[in-house]
Amino acid sequence: MSGARSGHPGELLAAVRRVLGPDGASDPVDTAARVAWSVIVEPGDAVAGELMASLGPERALGSVLLAADGEFVELLDGCVEAGVPGSEDADAFGAVLHSAIDRWRPRLARSDVGDVVASAEAVGGRLLVPGGAGWPTALDDLGPHAPLVLWARTATEHVVDSTPVLAVVGSRANTVAGAEAAAEITSTAADAGCTIVSGGAYGIDAVAHRVAIAAGTPTVAVLAGGIDQLYPAGNVQLLRNVARQGALLAESAPGTRPTRWRFLARNRLIAALADATVVVEAGARSGALNTAHHAGQLGRAVFAVPGAFASSASVGCHRLVAQGRAELVVHPGDPVAAMRPLAAAGTSAVPDEPIASVERDPEVVRVIDALGRRALPETEIARRSGLSVAEVVDALALAQLQGLVVHGSGGWGRS
Repeated sequence: MSGARSGHPGELLAAVRRVLGPDGASDPVDTAARVAWSVIVEPGDAVAGELMASLGPERALGSVLLAADGEFVELLDGCVEAGVPGSEDADAFGAVLHSAIDRWRPRLARSDVGDVVASAEAVGGRLLVPGGAGWPTALDDLGPHAPLVLWARTATEHVVDSTPVLAVVGSRANTVAGAEAAAEITSTAADAGCTIVSGGAYGIDAVAHRVAIAAGTPTVAVLAGGIDQLYPAGNVQLLRNVARQGALLAESAPGTRPTRWRFLARNRLIAALADATVVVEAGARSGALNTAHHAGQLGRAVFAVPGAFASSASVGCHRLVAQGRAELVVHPGDPVAAMRPLAAAGTSAVPDEPIASVERDPEVVRVIDALGRRALPETEIARRSGLSVAEVVDALALAQLQGLVVHGSGGWGRS
């Protein structure tokens, strides 16, 4: 196959079949061409996506290689004949193709599929291709900007199955309140049977993955570099745990280092994979806002959890809400209720009356006020507080859950 130098063609195709796993439906020649393309182009290259969709991966690659050697007219004529979008204006489309080939040219001679496949095999990577087994069909909504291939490190057959998917993203330097909000939203989604997707970064991303792992629900981290580049270094063990319980996904070839541009490009995959996206505490220039932007363009539900209005770490979330691009999370179940009925069926509606915190619940306050220096039985607490014994028992249970009171041999006392 042209453009995929790596020794004997039979050995190359055998290696491609190995990383495809049991997916016998995928043509290994076309798949090898896709892998070569993934080395040549940067994520989300629409020109490459349109060429592959219209000409097929192998023909598109061969035609581009010939065009780079001077046979440009043949490529342009082939695009016009195949009806590649935009080729109806041959002059304008020719300029687009020239520009694309110029940016691809430095990598055209280095698309070594064999080395890429070997690097993936070294870390237990698996290759997913559009239309093949395990491919997340939600990514097809990206059209020509969809990934050409995906590399996965996972112990499951399907990276994202039929369950609803919630993306939880946000600040890398979150507050304690932000972490608590992200944890509660993630926990509620996990209880409803959702898969949690995020970016594996510090801060809110890490909170979402950790809560999902603790809850035993699948979680997916989309990487900005190759599947063998676990980043950031401080989250390597977390990412390995994600791979064991869910999946690590990357569209860039193994060996590709994460860069700022690739982080931004990665965000479109997070948005497309999810049925809804929640942004927790994002600053004015946070990458999480980029994820929200992609989600909105795809018609997905977007929610925001801002912190204090004066906090620079939450300016982005406040703007999302003020501009009508995101809904404010009022209840942890709001994002789940906005997704598919499968998820909503497992959650209750937002209560008409907001639940007061334990410290502000009037009966809990009265019970705690009634406690003295020594432990008291429930009947004495009832007498002092003016509540019934049943009301005292309920209030003490709530207070105990929050660590406000303790029960000993002599009765109840402050903790």
